[in-house]
Amino acid sequence: MKKLSVSLMALTVAGSAYAAEMGAVDQPIKLAINEWTGQHVTTHVAGEMLKAAGYNVEYVTAGMMNQFQALADGDIDATLEIWSSNVSDEYAKKIDEGTVVEIGDLGLDAKEGIAYPAHVADLCPGLPAWEALKDCAQVFATAETLPGGRLVDYPADWGTPGADRMVGLDLPFKAVPAGSEGALIAELRASTERNSPLLITFWQPHWAMSAYDVQFVELPAGEDACFTDPAWGPNPNAVNDCDFSPSRIFKAGWSGMEDKWPAAYEILTNYQLAVEDQQPMMGAIDVDGGSVEEVVAAWMAENEGKWRPVVDAATQ
Repeated sequence: MKKLSVSLMALTVAGSAYAAEMGAVDQPIKLAINEWTGQHVTTHVAGEMLKAAGYNVEYVTAGMMNQFQALADGDIDATLEIWSSNVSDEYAKKIDEGTVVEIGDLGLDAKEGIAYPAHVADLCPGLPAWEALKDCAQVFATAETLPGGRLVDYPADWGTPGADRMVGLDLPFKAVPAGSEGALIAELRASTERNSPLLITFWQPHWAMSAYDVQFVELPAGEDACFTDPAWGPNPNAVNDCDFSPSRIFKAGWSGMEDKWPAAYEILTNYQLAVEDQQPMMGAIDVDGGSVEEVVAAWMAENEGKWRPVVDAATQ
């Protein structure tokens, strides 16, 4: 696995002359746990920072697409890794209602797209250009998808971004949802071990990008017009005939959180995590078999100077 330097953006709160009030320290702050390892890392680092400040923290399992009602109701207090390319309409509704508030960018430099292990370029000449998929779809075909090729898409409750691209670009592929993040990784592992064809919807940061030499298909740029104007792009009859929009990854909280736990709200607002921090921890969990708790605890102990200033700025 590619070794990356570890650096957390240790932010100070400009202009803060006084520490924020701690608020209801007798009541736990509930953080959402979604369905992928990176989000678990992100959330547990934030949780350990809150604990270091003197708060109690609970982790609540919540689906990415259906967590926003719980957030609006105060059953969850914050969710810390929302991908703009994969957020539900429900989120926008809650923001408009004022029951959910955005609490800043997470800071991850992210990308999503249609991808393949590097060896697949030998099976489909012309990759990474997306047009190559028109001529070699049969290489990716299975009994489930004949006569078209098979695209392994995100799990169903993450949305259908891969399927949207296949339709938009008029590619002869059927998108088959993966059962989980683990199922996506199993597909990558099997393809690499067997030198077999695989087309997959995937993202970075993720340890598998380097472990399985994953490459992205080069699609037309994901400009705003692509998603609203069928005339834009190579397919004049459809939207989504382009790459994913550049992903923004951000955090959100229950609208009552700032009043209930002012210092905690400030910590989560200023908390950021870089790819160079998150990706090695993901590998330590998914490749080396460590638990989220153990891996995050080790990182926190080794890098106190990189997260402590955010906590101190809010509490001292």
